[in-house]
Amino acid sequence: MSGGSSKPPVPVAIVGPTASGKSALGLDIAERLGGQIVNVDAMAQYRGMDIGTAKPPVAERRGIIHHQLDVLDVTETATVARYQDAARADIERLLGTGITPVIVGGSMLYVQALLDDWSFPATDPLVRAGYEQQLADIGVAAMHRLLAEVDPQAAATILDTDGRRIVRALEVVELTGKPFAASAPTIGEPRWGTIILAVDRDTAALDERIARRTGQMFTDGLVAEVEALCEAGLREGVTAPRAIGYAQVLDYLDGTIDLDQARELTFIGTRRYVRRQRSWFRRDHRITWLDGGDPDLLTTAMGVVGSD
Repeated sequence: MSGGSSKPPVPVAIVGPTASGKSALGLDIAERLGGQIVNVDAMAQYRGMDIGTAKPPVAERRGIIHHQLDVLDVTETATVARYQDAARADIERLLGTGITPVIVGGSMLYVQALLDDWSFPATDPLVRAGYEQQLADIGVAAMHRLLAEVDPQAAATILDTDGRRIVRALEVVELTGKPFAASAPTIGEPRWGTIILAVDRDTAALDERIARRTGQMFTDGLVAEVEALCEAGLREGVTAPRAIGYAQVLDYLDGTIDLDQARELTFIGTRRYVRRQRSWFRRDHRITWLDGGDPDLLTTAMGVVGSD
């Protein structure tokens, strides 16, 4: 399935929880297949958000081309719809030239938008603006109660602190006359026949890796990175300043928490996110699960992927 193979390439997706070892395996598989990486981590799309997203430094990418990294400024809003269009175009282009796309990351909605048949409902700026103004007027908790009245299922799945998704759900319900869930994708044959692998580890081992990674991020200069991004407009962004690690450092810079609290809350936020990732990906019957602690992880993965 490499560029020189007689068989057409088939994409390989490597998903799963944060800190499980996806990036390293993705590089190994891309190297083995002569492929290129397509990032599917929402926050790694942002230029300058390097330390807090554990973005592989250029020097550690082994000369392998990466797509959908560093494609947004921190003032821009990351949307699933924009990513879906751009990443699908990248993959179609790679497949057309006989190169294997290796899709790597753990952003759940992004993975599903890329691999499944998902058409996003239209948006109406006036309707959206109305709900955004209402959010500003009455607050996120009251908006969540409003959503519960018109779409109880959506309210049950959207956090009562997530104003952006509450507004989007209300907009979709108003525009389509259907529940928000009606626009969700159906899990079927993955697009392009993609082989989907997920890397996970024992919970205690993964928690230890998250703690170590979090500590390393602060040691490596996460605070200085956030300060520099503030100069580039981080606080004016909609999605970038809410990223785990970045939001906590912003609170530290604002004086609402101290540095130890910022570090601890980053660890807690990452661990909570990992639980959501596991729950989400475990529902996908197409995934082959791999143990990130397997000393023969690449061999095991390639046994699933197959190669000429």
